[in-house]
Amino acid sequence: MEKTIKSNVMPRGAFTRLAITTAMPIMIQNIIFTLVSSADTIMLGYVSQDAMSASSLANQLANIMFCAFYGLTAGASVLASQYWGKGDRQTIEKVLGLAVRISLFISVFFFVIAFFFPYATMKVFTNEPGIIAEGVKYLRINSVSYILIGFSQIYLCVLRSTDRLVLPTVTYIVSLVVNVSLNATFIFGLFGAPKLGLAGVALGTVAARVVEFAICLVDSLHNRVYKFRIKYVFAKSGLLMKDFMNLAVPSLVNDIVWSLACSAYSVIMGHMGSDAVAANAVAVMAVNIAAIACRGFANATTILVSRPLGENNKEASKVYSQRMLIITTIVSVAGGAILILIRPWIVGFYAEGSKLTEGALTLLNTMLLMQIIRLIGEGINTCLICGCFRGGGDSKFGMKLDAIFMWLVAVPLMAGAAFVLKLPAIWVYLVMCLDEWYKMPPTFVHYFKYEWMKNITREKDEIA
Repeated sequence: MEKTIKSNVMPRGAFTRLAITTAMPIMIQNIIFTLVSSADTIMLGYVSQDAMSASSLANQLANIMFCAFYGLTAGASVLASQYWGKGDRQTIEKVLGLAVRISLFISVFFFVIAFFFPYATMKVFTNEPGIIAEGVKYLRINSVSYILIGFSQIYLCVLRSTDRLVLPTVTYIVSLVVNVSLNATFIFGLFGAPKLGLAGVALGTVAARVVEFAICLVDSLHNRVYKFRIKYVFAKSGLLMKDFMNLAVPSLVNDIVWSLACSAYSVIMGHMGSDAVAANAVAVMAVNIAAIACRGFANATTILVSRPLGENNKEASKVYSQRMLIITTIVSVAGGAILILIRPWIVGFYAEGSKLTEGALTLLNTMLLMQIIRLIGEGINTCLICGCFRGGGDSKFGMKLDAIFMWLVAVPLMAGAAFVLKLPAIWVYLVMCLDEWYKMPPTFVHYFKYEWMKNITREKDEIA
């Protein structure tokens, strides 16, 4: 028997307020990650250019891991949102247990790489001995945080998907305070602490992850609506596992494919000289600040599009996807304008006291402008691929798209520009910044077909 399709749509004003409310915790999370990274980059500028570059390159491994978690949270978010719309709390608990189980495997995998093979990892990204030495120290210490972050990422994601927005916000704020405070303490040797440089940054990160984990664990014990239950981590899950894997695995593969391509960009830039690496580290920091709002709205699209589908309200889901695309595009352009405004200040800051060489400053000045192109493209694609398509239960399209366009188009073009044509670093960088625009035409074709909208919830007796 076919499910009844409802057609009530929220008024635009009320929806815009809901979109802001939903995006805010995600934006705060992005702000915190960006502020921590920015603070590290700024403070490490007082240590050495090698320390700053090492931090940027060593974190490429963590970025790959975060993309894997992002794939998992995408699957968990879609299922939790649709079952929340359906009113099925027990199944949300099962989804949480499934996601945590898989996240633990991922955490351990990346811990092993970072702790036991840090030199080989850094060697992939650069051949500069000073940068490698700093990166090895950082990876060994920071690897401990990988074990803890899987649980907190999944738990906070499910909270956001089920209208619990305060705790994720509070958790990220507390984490920020702990992280930045300890980083400053260990970098500069405050309060009698030893000056540990980049190793101190790693210690601050580990401490922040411990705090996040503790907050999530305590909340899970007192959550009266649904709880994290150990039995669901190890329980057989049948059709629910199949549904979760159909969403999470393509999302996970998609994000890893995308992240590995971005890491390949870093590898190519790492062989363009230390000036290019340092300038790119600062440019990435700056664009992350400018992109906070557009990424928040793009990621909130998953929740806002998937929840009405769980209520069999496809017409609302279609309208909401259109509204979120408009909002995200506007916010992305605004982010680009912000980047233009703060560019002179950023370049001036790193010029003062010779924090960067003249060559790095020259590259940085142009790289910041080029990142605007990538920022707008990323905002639009993230809203459609990660927000609309995944929220509608279609995560395979994005996986196939990125596998083709990132690895058969973007990476070969950048590698060819660098190693075959031997273009200057800044032109290689421009090729990189166009990567999101290569895949935009097929993305829009898929979007306007609306075949990606699906209600993927099941009845309790099916799941049992």
